[in-house]
This record gives sequence, structure tokens and C-alpha cells, in this order.
Amino acid sequence: MNETLKVLETRRSCRNFKADMVKDEDLKAILRAGTYAATGMGKQSPIIIAVTDKAVRDEISAKNREIGGWDEGFDPFYGAPVILIVLANKDVPTYVYDGSLVMGNLMNAAESLGVASIWIHRAKEEFETDFGKEILKKLGIEGNYEGIGHCALGYAAEPAKDPAPRKENYIYCI
Repeated sequence: MNETLKVLETRRSCRNFKADMVKDEDLKAILRAGTYAATGMGKQSPIIIAVTDKAVRDEISAKNREIGGWDEGFDPFYGAPVILIVLANKDVPTYVYDGSLVMGNLMNAAESLGVASIWIHRAKEEFETDFGKEILKKLGIEGNYEGIGHCALGYAAEPAKDPAPRKENYIYCI
């Protein structure tokens, strides 16, 4: 089977990560793959914030947990040491789709390198708060950005589960 198709069929969301940091060269390759996602009219509306600093990662986790309504101590990023946050410029009509394609590229690139991933939501809500706006300000990011998602990355602490059977009537042909 073609390697690309194999990655697409075998990637699974990871909900139990080891604490080991992702290798720098792998992280750079994953980030680069994200920048090559298709975007509407080639406008490249998304940006990616790579968080590898544990203290900042933990602050973002706490905010995400608060927004999600979970109890203290729950980590919505399942222990992943790296969080890639995708935001996109709301002034571009295709921004949600553009950011979603970036997320897909990040997760598939990670899988191809043996790095586990999971898409975690609530980035939109995070970056609507003063907390998120302060992150953007510290990074010098200006513009009309909306959080699309978090791509949590790391090495899986256990093997991936088998895929669920594909539903009936998934594909219609004319």
C-alpha cells in the first residue's frame, strides 16, 4: 500500500502520552507540513503557535480544562508535551476550512514520523478570552484571529486501537 494512504488509514487519536519531548527535527518537519496545507485562494490564513515550554503548556491546559468544565487535575491534552495551536484570520472567508486542513496535515505528518496526536477543541473560546489575547500580544501577533484547534503531540504510552468499522452509506456514487 502507498505510504501516504497507509498513514491516512492508520492514524488514531492518542489519549495517553509519554512525557518524552518530541524530537526537534520531527517537530520542525511536522510544523513545515502544516504550512503546506491547502488554503482557499492560496491566502494562507492560518498561523501555528508551537508550545513546548511546560509552564506555558500547563497554563493553556488549565484554561482549556476551565472552559471544558472539568475538575482540577484533569489534563485535556492527555499529558502530551507539545501543543500546536492553529488559529486563522477571520477576514478570509475560508479561514475555518483552511485551519482545519492545517490540523489534518499536522496530525498526518506526525503519524508518518511515529509521533502520536489528537485534535483538542476549545481554541476558539481560549483566544476569545484575555488569557488568549495576551498570548498573541506577547508573540506580537496582530489581526482578527480565531482559534481553530490544538494539535497535541507526543509519543504514545500504549499502542493505538484498531479503527472502528467504516459506516454503511459513507460514499455515494453518481
